[in-house]
Amino acid sequence: MNDRIQSVEVFPLRIPRDVPYLGALEPGVTVNEKGCFVRPGNRTVYSTSDHCVLVRLTTAGGLSGWGECVSVVAPQAATVIIRELLGPLVVGRDPMDSTAIFEDLYDAMRVRGYFGGFYVDSIAALDIAIWDLKGKLTQMPLCKLLGGRRHERIPAYVSGLPAPTLEQRVEMARLWTSRGFPAVKFAAAVADQGECREMARLREALGPEVKILVDLHWRYSAAEAIRLIRKLEEFDLYLAEAPVHAEDIEGQAEVARGIRTPVGLGEELRTAFEYLPRFLKRCMDVVQPEMGRTGITSFAEICQAAKMFHCRVMPHASIGIGIFQAASLHASAALPHLVFHEYQHSIFDRNLRFLTGTMSCADGYFTLPEGPGLGVEPKPEVLQYSMSS
Repeated sequence: MNDRIQSVEVFPLRIPRDVPYLGALEPGVTVNEKGCFVRPGNRTVYSTSDHCVLVRLTTAGGLSGWGECVSVVAPQAATVIIRELLGPLVVGRDPMDSTAIFEDLYDAMRVRGYFGGFYVDSIAALDIAIWDLKGKLTQMPLCKLLGGRRHERIPAYVSGLPAPTLEQRVEMARLWTSRGFPAVKFAAAVADQGECREMARLREALGPEVKILVDLHWRYSAAEAIRLIRKLEEFDLYLAEAPVHAEDIEGQAEVARGIRTPVGLGEELRTAFEYLPRFLKRCMDVVQPEMGRTGITSFAEICQAAKMFHCRVMPHASIGIGIFQAASLHASAALPHLVFHEYQHSIFDRNLRFLTGTMSCADGYFTLPEGPGLGVEPKPEVLQYSMSS
């Protein structure tokens, strides 16, 4: 009975940034009283701070497991769901029953229409913490629990070039590739001279060997996306991410059929149920599950389904202090169809200071943290950024 979960603690974090995610604010953009603003390039709300939600589960024997979920804005939403609803449902459960607990939490609100969004984000945080406990109880790293370590290091691509001008972004890309990173991704939402000009300058500066990806941020209709991507293909585009609205499954399939470049989708999806119609329509060549939205159990299910549909995997990496990043790297290490893992350098590097462990990224590769479970834990000083009263 000492292995049973006895307590659940939740910590919504707000970590200030000097420059907002994706770079400086565009002319005319204002920040509201909650510290949020909308990027005109993709009509999406962001915060001037880094937000996430941490969870600590403690067993009756005093063992702690840590989890984290994506909460780019309004971290209080997931916090309340965990504190008031999901947390009490896991108290008394055995962490070795990780899949059963995930399924029970998912089922608990399904008939009320809550099978996505903040609700499943909240489950993800708990699920990661439960798997961390499971690893610590068995003294095994997460990758071993997920079937075995296939990769000693995880290949990384550099994501985001958060500089205010095109030439500065090009110089940033050149710097990263000189450090041994074989691929970079630029963001259409902040490509102020247009995607074609951004792509042309990057290819000119980086040469023919570097892989260039573009995140189109769900901006276009299918016809617009096809027209644009065909132009980018003149510069040997490696991957087109999120070309049309997330809801437009038919449009996603139309784009995939209409271009030569592989399409990547999925950072906004949380379960294999959401992926399934896109697999059936052949909407993508590459899946990009986000561990901070899926949790470990759902992440593994999505990747198993991807293998059945002959899709490759390039996991997404969102804003967080690194707990769900560690989980994502471990899960990636167990995948036979892994290509790259996203490296959000402006987030990962600055927030590593809040973690114990050996996780790192250099010379084009992630190094997995060593030790049982996730192999990382938050340092106590990160809790000074908790928004809890």
